[in-house]
Amino acid sequence: MKLNILGCHSATPLENAHTTSQVLEIKDHLFLIDCGEGTQIQLRHQQIKFSRIKHIFISHLHGDHFYGLVGLISTFRLLGRTADLHVYGPKGIKEIITLQLKLANSWTNYNLFFHELEGKESELIFEDDFLKVKTIPLDHRVYTNGFLFEEKMGLRRLNKEKIEQYNIAHYDFQNLKLGKDIVLEDSTELINSDVTLDPRAPKRYAFCSDTVYNESIVPIIDEVDLLYHEATFLDAHENLAEKTKHSTAAQAAKIAQLANAKRLVLGHFSSRYRDKSDFLKEATPFFEAVDLAEDGKSFDI
Repeated sequence: MKLNILGCHSATPLENAHTTSQVLEIKDHLFLIDCGEGTQIQLRHQQIKFSRIKHIFISHLHGDHFYGLVGLISTFRLLGRTADLHVYGPKGIKEIITLQLKLANSWTNYNLFFHELEGKESELIFEDDFLKVKTIPLDHRVYTNGFLFEEKMGLRRLNKEKIEQYNIAHYDFQNLKLGKDIVLEDSTELINSDVTLDPRAPKRYAFCSDTVYNESIVPIIDEVDLLYHEATFLDAHENLAEKTKHSTAAQAAKIAQLANAKRLVLGHFSSRYRDKSDFLKEATPFFEAVDLAEDGKSFDI
């Protein structure tokens, strides 16, 4: 699992400070999370193939989180896309995007599916054989969700030394990965656990977009491997955080601490702060494993 930060700043895009957007790589999936202005330019800078994006998750309908969406959808059309595209976001997103496409006479030549969200409790919104995605209800000025990406438990791993020792045939590998015992050609019965290893622990990533300090999300994101949490303000502007329903760096760190997260990434920085190191200074007293998001930066999970 790998997280690519395309943009991590709030409000308005600047020359070197792009608004919120990121790509999460999980197995064969590329999930686009939020789509602020300039997202497709950032995708090109990071050499991420547009055609591999089949699912887009939009946290809320503030411009710095989705104003790049209709442009990206239109570019997909110009590139001759044929694969289906699924967009998950707040109720109203379908009306906004389809009106823009209608008035521009720019209907897509591929299937465009909208999955509109309005639930106030965490819900499962995507699932396949390898992972599932749930919403994280947040508390902002408009209806907002974060997203929890969870790998499913994988297959058992072959113990190479044992495999070679018993000269196990390739056609038995899949049964071993599925946890089954096997019988060799000489009638020797092999117990699965003797020649395989436990599956790797599934990874979990939580994206917490714009929100006021909100402890109700802690049970949902408990023990995530990586938590991205907005930190628009520093303590000096905590009154603004409360007024605008955003969080401070210290508040984000407290959420990570309560959730027993393994690692925290802060983002959605206000442009009023030039020295981002202050965010680390205010967060680390509450949670030590903290990184700062940065346009173009990647995190392995």
